Amino acid sequence: MLARRVLVTAVAAALPLAGLTAGGAASASTGRAWASRGQATAPGHRPVIAAYYYHSSGMPVPAIPANRLTDVIYAFANINSAGECYMPDASTAAKDFAALGALKRSHPWLRTEISIGGWGAGGFSDAALTRQSRATFVDSCMKLFFGTYRGDFDGIDLDWEFPVYGGPPNLTSRPADRRDFTLLARAFRRALNAEGGRMHEHLLLTAALPVGRLQSAGPYDPARSYQLARVGHILDWVNLMTYDLEDGYSTISDFDSPMRPVPADPTPEIIKRWNTVSTAVDYYELHGVPADRIVLGEPYFSLAMHVASTANYGLYQSVTGFTGAPSWTQIETSLLKDPAWTNHWSRIAQVPWLFDAGTKTFVTYDDPASLHIKSEFAKMRGLRGVFTWAIDQDDAQHSLADAMSGPFLQAAGLGAGG
Repeated sequence: MLARRVLVTAVAAALPLAGLTAGGAASASTGRAWASRGQATAPGHRPVIAAYYYHSSGMPVPAIPANRLTDVIYAFANINSAGECYMPDASTAAKDFAALGALKRSHPWLRTEISIGGWGAGGFSDAALTRQSRATFVDSCMKLFFGTYRGDFDGIDLDWEFPVYGGPPNLTSRPADRRDFTLLARAFRRALNAEGGRMHEHLLLTAALPVGRLQSAGPYDPARSYQLARVGHILDWVNLMTYDLEDGYSTISDFDSPMRPVPADPTPEIIKRWNTVSTAVDYYELHGVPADRIVLGEPYFSLAMHVASTANYGLYQSVTGFTGAPSWTQIETSLLKDPAWTNHWSRIAQVPWLFDAGTKTFVTYDDPASLHIKSEFAKMRGLRGVFTWAIDQDDAQHSLADAMSGPFLQAAGLGAGG
């Protein structure tokens, strides 16, 4: 989940509108109704329906639709100059963490994880570089989130964007990052297993990993950043970021999260081949990540850009600039009803887009129909589940959450009522 998506804020006025595996034993004494939480992920276990919650989104923690979720991932903790975990706004975080604890008490199946990093977050390469720096980093995170905030979290999510290359060019990166990410994950797995043993429960370790999109260094290959087969067996699961497949580096208007490649798409094959939901899952499985260790990402945000031509209703045109992205609420209540905007559906990509010919503004987004298709795909492929960036960008009726969670609700033992 990229913090930059929060920076491209959904303001209508901005648009020109006219080695180690997960383990540990569960304990009945925890009082949490999650039968498989103390076991490694495996076929037949309850699925994951997760959502990232961004700390400054403005959405109150009690408003999170926990009856549709199994996991809430709080974003983000960061790394300071000493290579230690810290919360950028400690006072707000403390209040949010207390509210998350209360949410879990009223929804006893719910788990919470703390995500460390995000787009633009530095410090990972240095923190992961040596055995001592890894120990300093891991120990500080464990003390902060299972000491100072004891009882609030069920695990840690790593969001290093990205080891080796592909992240913001101002961040430190090294060729050794690929190996060091694996070593860092192992260090966290050991620490979480040890702490979980003391708590008589299994603590989660997950990571947000990318697909082969265009990034700051050009065409991006996740296998150059991660030892995927090794990492896939250390983590409880991978949060596969099958979104932002178009972003601020894009030169052609295209879909943010298409289901499969479109033959008419002029994107170079080196990028296009793996730059879809279905082929990204293929890629990770081909590189040794088991299907039941993959949780599929589904975006609740949109991306808006200006294009040079009105041809093809703005799709596959040269990008001349980017503009503020509308929220799903603005799309459904305003843009879809505005005659200046035409709404379209790609039969192959199985996602919608909007176009305003007067201003040459193209918007790629997901709606309940496209999210439901993605979740059905995840279920059909035997994936561990689904997640979103980010829960606050839904409407008041939780239309997107309902669509995303629907195919997994019964298997997860949840219901959408309430």
